[in-house]
Amino acid sequence: MPNRSLWICGIFAAELVLIVLAFQVLAPLECRLTTIEAACRGLRGAVLRALCLGALLGVYLWAVPPARADFARITGARTGGRGWAMLHLLAVVGLFLPLAVVAPDRLNAAFGALFPWLGAGAALAMAGGLFWLAAPRDWLGWLRPRAGLLAVITGVAMVLPDIAAAIGPLWYWDVLTEATFVAVALLLSLLAERVVIAPAAQVIGMDGFAVAVADSCSGVEGFALITAFMGIYAWLFRDGLRMGRYWAVVWPLALLASWLLNVLRIAALIHIGAFVSPALAANGFHSFAGWLFFILLAFAVLVAANRVAWLSRPVQAVAGAGAATGPGGATGGAPGAAMAAGPPPMAQDDTAARILPFIVFMLSGVVAQTFWAAPELAFPLQAVAMTAALWLVRRPLAQYLAAPDAVAVGAGLAVGLGWILLAPAAPPPAAALAALPTGLFAFWAAMRILGTALLVPVIEELFFRGYVQARLDDGTRARRALAIAISAGLFAALHGRFVEAALAGVVFSLLYLRRGRLADAIAAHATANALIAAMAAWRGDWALI
Repeated sequence: MPNRSLWICGIFAAELVLIVLAFQVLAPLECRLTTIEAACRGLRGAVLRALCLGALLGVYLWAVPPARADFARITGARTGGRGWAMLHLLAVVGLFLPLAVVAPDRLNAAFGALFPWLGAGAALAMAGGLFWLAAPRDWLGWLRPRAGLLAVITGVAMVLPDIAAAIGPLWYWDVLTEATFVAVALLLSLLAERVVIAPAAQVIGMDGFAVAVADSCSGVEGFALITAFMGIYAWLFRDGLRMGRYWAVVWPLALLASWLLNVLRIAALIHIGAFVSPALAANGFHSFAGWLFFILLAFAVLVAANRVAWLSRPVQAVAGAGAATGPGGATGGAPGAAMAAGPPPMAQDDTAARILPFIVFMLSGVVAQTFWAAPELAFPLQAVAMTAALWLVRRPLAQYLAAPDAVAVGAGLAVGLGWILLAPAAPPPAAALAALPTGLFAFWAAMRILGTALLVPVIEELFFRGYVQARLDDGTRARRALAIAISAGLFAALHGRFVEAALAGVVFSLLYLRRGRLADAIAAHATANALIAAMAAWRGDWALI
């Protein structure tokens, strides 16, 4: 990449660090003390998502030489004018103005009024920065032939922090937490004389500053981040990578390195809290810097994997200039081959039809969790977003829709009945729903039922069976069983009741395989969801869905 794009991206990184230091470390801003806690946390989370997006785009540019060459060309042409640079810099300065004009002790109380200013400033800074790098028309030209893949990468980056939080309980093993505590204690004992250790409470500290090594401190975020980055890398380099060696050897070593880094991070946090600044340790270093270090570790692991010839396998050269250089110099065919062949627009792309609606579905859930104190109230907006995504890909989507099959409908009724019969005791009605006026509640309930019965089954089956399972299944028994297990496992991870959801996922997978029709899996899923939604409405137990 040209020097111009490198130093501009360096400026962006420095600005991001300054914003985190100003608002998360130095300023006494606590989201829980503001009047709009969810919006405050959403704005803070946007910084973390931007960090993840930048890192994953870096992996993409590394893996796909044609994309990297085109990026270098458009950013090196200096088509982004000085006006965009000025807009970006003014917007960044504007982000810091509230800290100068509002007294620190009033910052939390005034945050509700400051939020529109900060949100608009962040949006203008982002737009100005992008168009400073290259003009809008050049960005459109760069995005058009690779929009589907970049949409997937963007979606992963946006939900990665939430995925890390959601799958955290899967990694919460007492032995892992205890091992982390013992390792930190041993490390601090080697570095200092007076270390306070309370094993019963998992508390460790020194010189008046202590932390509790809870389950969330065991390094689970690092595990999720490493796994996500390695998955993206494996996907982009799939034609030149020995997957068995990569996942059986490199992945466990990467998790071990992540855990060791987490031990060092906690020890450093205690040192910073004891000798530098407790606020710095508890805020910026504990959250943002932790993610930054894990991302740097992920890059180090991928660079090392790329240089080990033992992990690469010989592949046939791909016609055209679009081949991606794989591990150890191998060539990854699919990303470059698709670009060389000139992929169709995203609205007509079959792969986009199976992936894009799911990304919109997940992102709308993130928005609901971030900006609504009661996220269930945002479902009508989620339904609108899902409908728009399905409408966008309606042409390739049409091939997956067909008349319901009797076997599929029967299987769906069995899945729905099992889900209802095995459901735990109904929780108390949500206060937010109970507070809605009758008309608004009726509208919400109708949208919830229609979305659950019609939209969600299509979106989830397109992704879990139509994309994940189909992508993994090569026709052999072992790969087919693995494809079913992975698609059903991912499907279950998205739902609160893992065992029942996994069994349902297996049923939908088998229906898909029975005649090779995704329509059968969609019909069964829709039938099950319609039965469950009807029962939820009859009982008033919306947690059943």
